[in-house]
Amino acid sequence: MSIWRVLLSIILPPLAVLDKGCGSIVIVFLLTLCGWVPGIIAALVILNNPNS
Repeated sequence: MSIWRVLLSIILPPLAVLDKGCGSIVIVFLLTLCGWVPGIIAALVILNNPNS
C-alpha cells in the first residue's frame, strides 16, 4: 500500500478502492455517505487486505 493510496483514501475513500471491484466501491461509498470516518476505515481495511 503506497502513501498515495493512503492519502487518497483519506481524501476520497471510494476513489482509493476503484480497482478493487464494484462491491468494494459500493460498500465504501455507502459508508462514506453515512460518515466520512467509516468510509476511511473501510477503504484502509480493503486496501490493507493481503488476499486481494
